[in-house]
Amino acid sequence: MKKLLISMVMVANVWAISNFELAQKSDAVMSGYEDAISMMEMTLVNANGQERKRTMKSWVLEKKGGDKSLMEFLTPADVKGTKFLSYEHADKDDDQWLYLPALKRVKRIASKNKSGSFMGSEFSYEDLTAFNIDKYNYSGEAEDVVVDGKKLYKSVRIPKSKNSGYTKQVSWVDPQTFLAQKVDYYDRKKELLKTAVFTDYKKMDGVWRIGKITMTNHQNDKKTILVWKDETIKNGLKERDFNKRVLKR
Repeated sequence: MKKLLISMVMVANVWAISNFELAQKSDAVMSGYEDAISMMEMTLVNANGQERKRTMKSWVLEKKGGDKSLMEFLTPADVKGTKFLSYEHADKDDDQWLYLPALKRVKRIASKNKSGSFMGSEFSYEDLTAFNIDKYNYSGEAEDVVVDGKKLYKSVRIPKSKNSGYTKQVSWVDPQTFLAQKVDYYDRKKELLKTAVFTDYKKMDGVWRIGKITMTNHQNDKKTILVWKDETIKNGLKERDFNKRVLKR
């Protein structure tokens, strides 16, 4: 019995990790891609299971302190030419703009509106920036849980921004790869709002890249699926490729 207890303590020590350290490791395995270009498919699924599909092209520049990203809708016709530009900041709210071709004008997304729906999807503007550990507060250790027979870390993080649409986010992370498997998002009433499931990871030049995100809204029974296709990294993109002038180009 004594040997069994010692063994259990040793296992517990092996798996013990703080929420902050876990976030650091998750960030590290997906860092170093420099930049990325990809085609994307967005599928909107309503409460009755009916689907609408959109295609986009995406450009991302990895930067210390906050990535820059640009997304352009290619199809269908009613959203074609719409562009979304985001400058992520670690220490303040992101700068985000939406170009609406029908109006031929650029709309700045106000910080207080970051929790709003992006183009009618279940992703908010807040969801569209890369995970940045400096945007959250952490405390305590991650919890060891077993989901469908697989051991995972369960971790909690609290958004720092007063404009966040979330009071907390709970993530499940693979202890072997440190890749996020899913994240639960709790709204301002502290009720479960959405769950994002991350799948189809692929490793490119030593860096993990996400292949698919399924975002399910538990309060309206809708979901949005994002799939990355034909992605390339380390393309040599520059800051000028993300200047606000590209929105009207």
